[in-house]
Amino acid sequence: MGPLAGVTVVALEQAVSAPMCTRTLADFGARVIKVENPAGGDFARHYDDVVLGQAAHFVWVNRGKESVALDLKSEAGVAVLHRLLAGADVLVSNLAPGAVGRLGLSSAELAERYPELISVEIDGFGAGGPLSHKRAYDLLVQAESGVCAVTGTADAPAKPGPPMADVTTGLYAALSILAALYERDRARPAAPSGAAKRGNGGAEGTSIAVSLFDTMAEMMGYHLTYARHSGIDQLPLGMSSPAVAPYGAYPTRDGRTVVLGTTNDREWQRLATAILDRPDLAADERFRTNPGRTGHRAELDEAIAGWCAQHDLAEIQRIADAAGIGNSQYNRPSEVLDHPQLVERNRWRDIETPAGSIPSLLPPAILSGYDPPMNPVPGLGEHTAAVLAEFGYAAEEIATLRASSVIGGEAPAEAIS
Repeated sequence: MGPLAGVTVVALEQAVSAPMCTRTLADFGARVIKVENPAGGDFARHYDDVVLGQAAHFVWVNRGKESVALDLKSEAGVAVLHRLLAGADVLVSNLAPGAVGRLGLSSAELAERYPELISVEIDGFGAGGPLSHKRAYDLLVQAESGVCAVTGTADAPAKPGPPMADVTTGLYAALSILAALYERDRARPAAPSGAAKRGNGGAEGTSIAVSLFDTMAEMMGYHLTYARHSGIDQLPLGMSSPAVAPYGAYPTRDGRTVVLGTTNDREWQRLATAILDRPDLAADERFRTNPGRTGHRAELDEAIAGWCAQHDLAEIQRIADAAGIGNSQYNRPSEVLDHPQLVERNRWRDIETPAGSIPSLLPPAILSGYDPPMNPVPGLGEHTAAVLAEFGYAAEEIATLRASSVIGGEAPAEAIS
């Protein structure tokens, strides 16, 4: 069943942020009805075709959903959407600026029409500011919020590889929804034993707004705090950190790269003595505290790099483990696919897609006694007829909507015959 069994989510979503939010809810057992434009659907479906002809982004964040192809530019299509919302617990959207309001789905309108609905709008920059009207993509927000300035190196700033603004905003939105569901159910009168929690009555709806920019500003908390109180913009250090030293990546004798990290003075002492066999460094007053070590990072990196260049990766990791020093190896994505930490813990599962079965990672959170459903990735409009029938539309009405191009998706076989 899952902790969110019985919760119905309607999603007006595209790209990554809202789909990540709703996929997280689906992983916990919620029902997610993804409303897509019949003419192509979520544009992330077409970013590439590397997954059996499907896009990698799309199959990543859209498993476990039902797709309803619905033309929201038509009055009839909006009427169908309202039928879905009347039976929903949550609406999640991340459309272009102003699009939700033009559909008559502003938070005020939704609160009046659906008092129990939790409405969540994910946007780029938040309402009420000079950038609120602008489109916001992951790269744009990461650049605007300062993230790119603290990633890469001083002469080559970079965007983090994963879409951090999209993903973290989607997760914040999912967390906010869980809080709103808890508050809604806590405010309701106790249901009879065995009764479902869904239904009308008990609490007013909740409006939630989460922006990519605000989320990335939160992710920049350390750097913003440091800049405010020091007046210094810290320079990015590639695979190192401006906050602690030594902490970085070093080439090994066998052509690999080891990552070694310390987070306190005791660990530095162990690294210097038990790994480098350099008691002189351990006793050097310049390196006694972390501020001193960060101020003399180059000397430390030179000593560590020289030692690592004389040893193979496996030997370095064995010695570091014995000394209690954090370490890892630098891996490329292709090397992570069969990573033993994933394989031996059975973290991959096969899921279905319209083009066939593919491996998919289990969600990160492991709940005792609960196996995530890992349901299929939907084809565009695959569930349109079934969902509309469930929400009260007769077969003749569905046929009429399809004939007028209000809905998409293939007609059921019995209707075709």
